[in-house]
Amino acid sequence: METSKGTSGVAWMLLATVLYTGANLCVKALAHLPTQELVFLRSIVSLLLTGVWLKYYGYSLLGVNRKWLIVRGIFGTIGLATFFHTLRYIPIASATVIQYLSPIFTVLLARYFDGQRSMRPVQWAFFATAFIGVLMVKGFDERINWLYFSLGVISAMAAAVAYLATMKCRETDHPIGVVIWFHLIAVPVTGSWTAFTWVAPVGVEWLLALAVGLLSVVAQVAMTFALHRGEANVIMPFKYVGAILAFVFGLLLFDERLSAFALAGMALVIASVTANTLMKRRSAHREMTDAMK
Repeated sequence: METSKGTSGVAWMLLATVLYTGANLCVKALAHLPTQELVFLRSIVSLLLTGVWLKYYGYSLLGVNRKWLIVRGIFGTIGLATFFHTLRYIPIASATVIQYLSPIFTVLLARYFDGQRSMRPVQWAFFATAFIGVLMVKGFDERINWLYFSLGVISAMAAAVAYLATMKCRETDHPIGVVIWFHLIAVPVTGSWTAFTWVAPVGVEWLLALAVGLLSVVAQVAMTFALHRGEANVIMPFKYVGAILAFVFGLLLFDERLSAFALAGMALVIASVTANTLMKRRSAHREMTDAMK
């Protein structure tokens, strides 16, 4: 049963990764639109879809664990806005890899959410190595200035808090009930801002904007299902398939080329975060085994 549950979590994570990549490519194609407008368009479509679904199946729109639902919504909005802003200006693969610091931040922050013990020295080493890898991705690439780099790191930190808040809600709220809180906060915040900066999409851009919302909401639901149905330390490494997809399609569609130095940095980030995740999994298994003796 546990193996089946874990496999289900991995499948949902892979689906989420593919869909998120598709949504990010659409955002890249709409990079001339303001960041707050991109977030608003994505969120309003997602809010309508998730709201209709919850209403149809008789679930409460406001959920149960509202403290953590609000936390998830606030930090999800911050994470998305900062990520979309970096995505508009730097290569999609670079923006994606900087986001991969979020699992490290998740481990760092877990003690404040769940009272978990501090990281071991070797985990600090993994974190340092991952951050060095991110610095290598930045490297001497003039497209990635320190502002965009810093916003990318902030996005990763906000995403980590959102992940932890999602985990807090998995025993109390339906996955789509968790997802809708992101939009309940993002829509009024970005909508009020967009009212003063609106740039009307033209022609096929409306379809791309709709695709961002559709792909993102399904991806977000898939991600939430993954976190509900599997352990984070098992399923999160499969998220890193997104780096390969982002690099390939960024090159094919936007001619975004990366240096060998940056590619080595990407590999270093993925290897470090994966190693940290696997070590955490082994440690948890060892503790469970010791407790059963």
